[in-house]
Parts: sequence; structure tokens; C-alpha cells
Amino acid sequence: MIIVIFGQPHSGKTTIANYIMAHTSTFQNIDGDKLRELFANKDYSREGRIKNLNRASDIAHFISGMGGNVIMSLVYPYKEAREYLNKLSKDVYWIYLTYEEERGRESFHVEDFEEPVGESVLHLNTSSLSLSLCADFINTYVNAKHFSKSSK
Repeated sequence: MIIVIFGQPHSGKTTIANYIMAHTSTFQNIDGDKLRELFANKDYSREGRIKNLNRASDIAHFISGMGGNVIMSLVYPYKEAREYLNKLSKDVYWIYLTYEEERGRESFHVEDFEEPVGESVLHLNTSSLSLSLCADFINTYVNAKHFSKSSK
């Protein structure tokens, strides 16, 4: 199982992933900031971002293929990169985070972010939902989708 929490910088991706990790021991975390540090990828162009996201997707697919569960917290701004992961694994659950108020990192937003349209995604607005409520919604969504996939 791969859960992807994605959205613009400072939308709460890492915070929610860490919260879930603190309440369960069944997930490995792939965080975008830590991945960039590991591979020293400072290329924030579209091509650089896609390369980094595809690398993260490959790692997540590998861990999932070995029977592990993965929670990813990355921006994933491009539909092309999301489709790449969906082609690798059929057990992916997408959680899209947005927010309304200023949080101080708006200058880091991806200008050409392609919002998920027509994709199977849970959308959470972290301006109006508590951390625990976000985690509850994610748990309910993943369990419902996982049951639906396994019963086919």
C-alpha cells in the first residue's frame, strides 16, 4: 500500500505523515525534503521535479513490492508524475492538501501545479481541519478504497 499526501509547500504534508507514523508502526515514510537532501537534487525545474518524483515513486514501489506500506509526503505537482506512480502500482491512495491562509512559504509554491481533476483523490483543506481529523479522514478513505479494490 502506498499513501501519497501531496500539495503545495506548507500545506501540512509532512506534519500529517509524521502524525500517522507516530500512531502506527506499519508505514515507511518518503518525504520530499529528505529525499532531496539524500540525492542532493536542487533542480526545481519541471524536469528536475519529475525526476525526483519518479525516483520517489520507484522507491515506494520497491518497498510496497516487498510487502511494506509507504506513506509519501511530496508536492507531486504534475499529473504526469502521479500517472507514473499509478502505472507502477495499483495500490496507491492519493490525498491532496490545500489551505487558505498565508503560512509563510507561498514563495516556494509551484507556479505550474496541476491540481487533480477527475482523478481519484481525497481533498482535505488543512485550514479548516484538525490534524487528528485529517488522519481520521485519510484512514476512512484508505480503508474504504482498499476494501473496494480487494473485493473486485
